[in-house]
Amino acid sequence: MSRPAVLRSLHTIVPATVLHQNEVRDVFASQPDVGRLGQRLIGASFNGSGIDTRHTVIDELSLTTHADDPTFFDRESGRLLAPGTKARNEFYVEQATPLFIAAARGALDADPDVQAADVTHVITVSCTGFHAPGPEYEIVRALGLRDSVQRFHLGFMGCYAAMPALKAASQFCAADPEAVVLVVSVELCTLHLRSSDDPDLIVACSLFADGAAAGIVTARDLPAGERGVVLDGFHTAIAEEGEKDMAWTIGDSGFEMILSTAVPQIIGETIIGAIRPLYARDEDLAEAFDQGRVGDRVEHWAIHPGGRSILDRIQDRLHLSDEQMMPARETLREKGNMSSATILFVIKRILDEGARNGSRVAAMAFGPGLTAESALMTVVAPDAA
Repeated sequence: MSRPAVLRSLHTIVPATVLHQNEVRDVFASQPDVGRLGQRLIGASFNGSGIDTRHTVIDELSLTTHADDPTFFDRESGRLLAPGTKARNEFYVEQATPLFIAAARGALDADPDVQAADVTHVITVSCTGFHAPGPEYEIVRALGLRDSVQRFHLGFMGCYAAMPALKAASQFCAADPEAVVLVVSVELCTLHLRSSDDPDLIVACSLFADGAAAGIVTARDLPAGERGVVLDGFHTAIAEEGEKDMAWTIGDSGFEMILSTAVPQIIGETIIGAIRPLYARDEDLAEAFDQGRVGDRVEHWAIHPGGRSILDRIQDRLHLSDEQMMPARETLREKGNMSSATILFVIKRILDEGARNGSRVAAMAFGPGLTAESALMTVVAPDAA
């Protein structure tokens, strides 16, 4: 019997510039192209987001930084600027590349049993910029990985994209028990924020942030004293009624996120059917799920915090406790929605907070489509003694 793939050595990074939600709210509400209705929507969206702070690679957005030739924000006038897509993408390349490399190096440095020469696959994930040769190439070159390393990039899939990356990594490990897969996600969502009266764009501007995360997936034995999660199984579902409510397109002034206020309701109405097939594979869990007691059997919940309303709907529908929701809510409060990287932040928080060996983890993330990706995992923490 083949050994299971384990996600381990998670490493996360956020940029140095901190955005305080109340200050960002006031900047967006004060823009000259925003009317009274827009101001009210901005106040409601930002105040109800469940976010205190976010991080950005754009130093100009700090209220204490002065730029002689600003691109995104003119602090003296208080105006949000509107650079074109080319300028935004060029800044993405400049800022994302070192984050990809640093996150990947951090994951390798955190693993006492894996060296750069052991890596067989690199999977990178991002939906906030494009370039070629891409980030998977940059990681191979910067970390001195073998040229023969298999490289894959998942682009423009949105907030759920780290889940198919983990799924692909587990499949590589099933095909080759000696595979060592480096998974790296970097999202610079703030590059695409803009002033607007549009309710969907206002919601997006109140939520999105920048962050990077990386981990190693391998079937190799986990060293004593380390923690990880066995990737037990995955499932993908589509809520077709939400196809137009969550989308990601390219405009002349950056990428345009459509995140309608109907998304939490759609997720609440469809989440049971979307994840039931995953639990149906385990007779014990299936019974608990159908009885509305799955939270009694699955201790930890790594839910992508797409927004506070989404977390509220999931908690209500799955009858989860406040404690089970805490990793997602605290990640949202401290760091905002970092698109695909966020789920890795939540899993890392669960492990860092001492999840016991053998406890189960349910993970789920949502994105354009409306697509729901879910997974079941088991904590593995070999005794250091």
